[in-house]
Amino acid sequence: MRPFLIAAGLLGLLSVAFGAMSEHAFRPNVDAESFRFLMTAVRYNQVHAVVVLALAFGLALPLSAGTLSRLRFAAWAMVIGTVLFSVSIYAAVALDTIALTYITPIGGTILMVAWASLIWAGWKARADLI
Repeated sequence: MRPFLIAAGLLGLLSVAFGAMSEHAFRPNVDAESFRFLMTAVRYNQVHAVVVLALAFGLALPLSAGTLSRLRFAAWAMVIGTVLFSVSIYAAVALDTIALTYITPIGGTILMVAWASLIWAGWKARADLI
C-alpha cells in the first residue's frame, strides 16, 4: 500500500506542476497541437494518480492473496504506464524533441494492460467479496 500512496502523491504533484507549467510557460511558446498534447498528458496523469490512490486503498482490503497480487500488478502497471505516457509527452514538448513521443504508445499500451488487469482482479475477486 505504502509505495502506491507515495506514487499517487508523486503522480498528482507531477500533474499539477506540469498543468501549471503548460498553462503559464508553454502555452505562449508552443503551437496549438503541442499544447493539446500537453493537456492530454496532464489529464491522463491526473486521472491515473487518483486511480493509483484508489488501488492503494484497495490493497488494504481483506482480499485473497491472488486478488491482492492482481491489484498490485494493476497498480504498478498504472504507475509505469502513466510515467511513460505522460512524461514522454512532457519531455517531448519541453525539449522540443518529437522522437520522445515514440515512448508514448508504450505507456498507453501498459495503461490498457493495467485496466485489463483491474478487470481481471475484479472478476476473480467476486468470490472474495461475497
